[in-house]
Amino acid sequence: MKFKFFNSDGSANGDKVVDNFPNLDEGKGVDALRQSIIAVHANQRQGNASTKVRSEVRGSGKKIYRQKGLGVGRAGDKKATQRRGGGVVFGPRPRSYNQKLNKKLKLLAMKRALVDQAVSENIVLIEEWKVSEPKTKLFLGLMNKIVPDAKKVLAIDDSFDGKFALAARNLSTARLGRAQDLGALDIVQCDQIILSLKGLDILLAKFNTETAK
Repeated sequence: MKFKFFNSDGSANGDKVVDNFPNLDEGKGVDALRQSIIAVHANQRQGNASTKVRSEVRGSGKKIYRQKGLGVGRAGDKKATQRRGGGVVFGPRPRSYNQKLNKKLKLLAMKRALVDQAVSENIVLIEEWKVSEPKTKLFLGLMNKIVPDAKKVLAIDDSFDGKFALAARNLSTARLGRAQDLGALDIVQCDQIILSLKGLDILLAKFNTETAK
């Protein structure tokens, strides 16, 4: 796979061929990617919505009025489910929405996401991430040189020093991510990915290790 390559100052340095970049047949891993994204969103749900059943509603259990003689329907106590303020039938109760995915499926989903971004030419490489001072304008200038039209950028490396993290934190269109911590959702949420060479090595090592097993 061939990618555009940039120096650490943002200047273009031709193309770089990555021979061991993951490759998938068309359609393979699409369902894994979908399932992985759904699981991430499901795991973010608190699941604390709750209603009271009849036995939990506070109030007297006394019959509201006598059974016969008033010309109205028969009624029990105030806790009846058909009355306002009464119990709720089959209402939401606290529960867990967590979905567990195995490592193989997560890796396949991430591989599918990366391949799709690469085919769409949304991935570029940079020699390394660095700025001379912790200033946002320096990081913004770097972005404008590499991906001037990007609306949401994911910058990937093995780690970021404090100076670079300070320079990037105020830019709403860019996000920093460590290669070892990335998931499929992180990759599909951006329209441009800038990978450092160290970050690329970590990603490829993750896929190659799983393949070797």
